[in-house]
Amino acid sequence: MLVTTAELFKVAYGRFAIGAYNINSMEQVLGLFHGHVEAQAPMIIQISEGARRYAGVTMLEHILRAAEEMIPEAVFAVHLDHGDEATCYDCIDSGFYSSVMIDASHEPFEENVAITRRVVERAHAKGVSVEAEMGMLGGVEENIQVDEKHARLTDPVEAAEFVRLTGCDSLAVAIGTSHGAYKFTGTQSLHIDRLAEIQQRLPGFPLVMHGSSSVPHEEVERINAAGGALDPSAKGVDADYFAQAYPLGVTKVNIDTDCRLVWTRVHREHFRDHPENFDFREPAQVFMDEFSHFIVHKSQKLGSYGHLEEVRAALSEAQGESLPLKPDQ
Repeated sequence: MLVTTAELFKVAYGRFAIGAYNINSMEQVLGLFHGHVEAQAPMIIQISEGARRYAGVTMLEHILRAAEEMIPEAVFAVHLDHGDEATCYDCIDSGFYSSVMIDASHEPFEENVAITRRVVERAHAKGVSVEAEMGMLGGVEENIQVDEKHARLTDPVEAAEFVRLTGCDSLAVAIGTSHGAYKFTGTQSLHIDRLAEIQQRLPGFPLVMHGSSSVPHEEVERINAAGGALDPSAKGVDADYFAQAYPLGVTKVNIDTDCRLVWTRVHREHFRDHPENFDFREPAQVFMDEFSHFIVHKSQKLGSYGHLEEVRAALSEAQGESLPLKPDQ
């Protein structure tokens, strides 16, 4: 059941966080749907500009529609991840997306406000929510690359002013995470105190954590043992931090790198152990099963595990018996 991001946030705020996962293929989608049904958790499916180029806009929408028909128990929203202004407008006008993220965080404050405000006005006219970003995460994600020396934490005072000026519906905040597999060095960790300051100035307002993959050492080691060459010092966000983050207003947590690690580990190990195989469906089935298990584990860490019926009941009460198939209906 496709619902709006805003509806999910109302149920989740302060109680649990919703996992937001980037998809590029049928196998990822089926793994996500089956995993979240097993976990009895809602989810946010993210589509990046890179995924739109890779699989095609129409293909991705039809894959999700097919999964919705095949697995109707799932409750999910569809979100544009890290969009520029033009892509945001395209997604808003499509009537398919529940929410869009306009990423103008690399611009000066005033320009970020102006761009975000334009997207908000266009989105709200169609019933679509807008995520914006304040502060800058380091690391690399598709076409986004920020050197760590230029990364900066979100200023709580600026964040409150930004929300007031733009009217955005959620805010991605920089509190120490970064894109890609190399998030921390030494004993560096998340700035939970900064998150608490932001929530104090924006009470009840949904916050978003980007770059929140855990990059498990076991995954990296198994990939390298199967012929990979990942940096063994790669380090991500300890998933136990999620339990500290969602009481402080984090309602959405972006996870992508971990998903790619599962895919890479499964395929490398399969073809190492079965060099005679040329049927790509065999490792693909293993991946879907492994990905589902991964989703269940993440849902437990996010606190969303076991909340699906509660979410469905809250959505039914808010909307009546007829729930929307599109965010603008």
